[in-house]
Amino acid sequence: MHCQEPGPCGPIPVRFRLNGREVSLQVDAGQSVLHLLREKLGLKGAKEGCGIGECGACTVVVDGVAVNGCLMMAAQLDGREVLTVEGLESPVGLHPLQEAFLEHHAVQCGFCTPGMLMSAYALLARNPQPTRDQIVEALAGNLCRCTGYEQVLKAVEAAARRLASRSGT
Repeated sequence: MHCQEPGPCGPIPVRFRLNGREVSLQVDAGQSVLHLLREKLGLKGAKEGCGIGECGACTVVVDGVAVNGCLMMAAQLDGREVLTVEGLESPVGLHPLQEAFLEHHAVQCGFCTPGMLMSAYALLARNPQPTRDQIVEALAGNLCRCTGYEQVLKAVEAAARRLASRSGT
């Protein structure tokens, strides 16, 4: 990256929570969240599909909102909460969304799956009982060339039911 005025130049200190853990490091001014996660932190779940925010393969959750990691700058993470697909699994097993994706065969090659999981996670966190249309809208930014979307929609519906039964709602 070349330094040009105006704007910050060189490494920028950031501190944020990543998958429940505090992270404090220096990031390059022009580094995307996606490249920070993959290259500096070794988290390979989020993928670079298009690099322009159209495919959703790089989706992560920042402060409860699904965002395209390829479009957000790493310096913007300062003071925020970040969840990646690696943070979904708990010590007791897979997250209900991950279980439902497997059970409903919503996975083919797997390239887009982490992004879809994170978009669905953000939806269910803010709306535990979404309608089919709300699920479609939440996943509209996630493209898949292998599966039909029907299995994915059924998986998100099943995960919502499973989460509701666990919480008693």
